[in-house]
Amino acid sequence: MKTNNGFKTGVLLVNLGTPDSTKVPDVRRYLREFLMDARVIDIPYPQRFALVNGIIAPFRAPKSAHEYEKLWEERGSPLKFYGYDVRDLLQKELGEKFVVELAMRYQNPGIENGLKHLQSCQVSEIIVIPLFPQYASATTGSVIDKVMEIVRTWQTIPSIQFISKFVDDELYLQTIVERSKKYMEQENWDHYLFSYHGVPERQIYKGSCGDYCKINDECCGTYTTANQLCYRAQCFYNSRLLADRLGLKENQYSTCFQSRLGKDPWIQPYADDVIPALAKQGKKKVLAFSPAFVSDCLETTVEVGGQFKENFLEAGGEKWQLVDSLNDHPLWVQCLKEMVLKRAV
Repeated sequence: MKTNNGFKTGVLLVNLGTPDSTKVPDVRRYLREFLMDARVIDIPYPQRFALVNGIIAPFRAPKSAHEYEKLWEERGSPLKFYGYDVRDLLQKELGEKFVVELAMRYQNPGIENGLKHLQSCQVSEIIVIPLFPQYASATTGSVIDKVMEIVRTWQTIPSIQFISKFVDDELYLQTIVERSKKYMEQENWDHYLFSYHGVPERQIYKGSCGDYCKINDECCGTYTTANQLCYRAQCFYNSRLLADRLGLKENQYSTCFQSRLGKDPWIQPYADDVIPALAKQGKKKVLAFSPAFVSDCLETTVEVGGQFKENFLEAGGEKWQLVDSLNDHPLWVQCLKEMVLKRAV
């Protein structure tokens, strides 16, 4: 990091978001904002509006509220309170020449308020870190889009940097390894599963460099300059990097994708197919990872840790364990600190 002559650097950490509470109206409000994002459901506005407001939000909100109740703790949503914890820890690590803010892409605390606070602190530059290791249009792309939409209205715009992905950041990978150690020491696992959030295949094709993306194992089995922002290729790359650091052979681990929505094809292999297949292959004990999420959330704790465990046991498996998310682990805070210091002017 170079000296900045007394000027401060702003840091905006942005995660996906969470309802304000487990009450149905709050969950419905969150779903509407989230799913009306054209980068999330990328269909024409009239169809998206009818789908979200006429079907998904009214009918899915009560069920989702029940699922959030399984996740909620005394401090509220883990995704939010761990976000605040990391913000405070990172602020302490970086010191007084930095101003660190937390924001959510959807609901509270909002990106606009976070940026306004940094603006009021008269920062000379802003480093935006979408908290998604792998770039996807529906996550990192949406955050960048929203930040640009807000700052373009400012009379004076400071220098802004975006960290679009950190899938191969060594400290990010080592934090996951550290999180897994206690489970690796406790048990001899038959298999290891890396589960990532899925996206529709059409979004992969839309982001393809020319007609490069084929969405098959040969194409996504290598990580190149041409597919470096292909979400599926990044996920398989992420799995290979973690497997290498965990000392796993190729036949000891699998990669899958979860959380499908709608009837259109999503990237495969689907978790719904992979998990029972593992049990049928005689895998009795599986250690599961969620490398696409930095905080405990609905998709990790409830889906991978709960629903997938039930599916595995019903199919004949005996033991299923989810490795904790990065949350507020000291190595994760150091990872963020190094990301910032490498880019600060």
